[in-house]
Amino acid sequence: MQLDEFQELMAGTFGARDRARGIDATVAWLAEELGELARAVRKGTRDEQLHEVGDVLAWLASLTDQLGLSLDDAAARYRSGCPRCSAIPCSCP
Repeated sequence: MQLDEFQELMAGTFGARDRARGIDATVAWLAEELGELARAVRKGTRDEQLHEVGDVLAWLASLTDQLGLSLDDAAARYRSGCPRCSAIPCSCP
C-alpha cells in the first residue's frame, strides 16, 4: 500500500471521529502511541512492535490529514537521501 492510499484509508475509516476530536487530541493520541511503541521496542515482542508501529502510522496519517498535508509530500523530502547533503548514506558531519 502506498502512503497516499493509507492516508485516504485512515481518513475514510477514522477521519470524521478524529476531526471531531481535533488536532490537539490527535497529537495527544499520537504521543501516547509513540510511548507505547517505545515500550514495545524495549520490552515487547516483534508482533507488539509491529502493532505499535501501525498505530503510530495511523495516528500520523490522521494528523497529517487534519493539517491538510500529504504523507507522500512529507516523505518526498527524503527522496534523494539526506535532505541536507543528498547522499545515501548521509555524509553530513
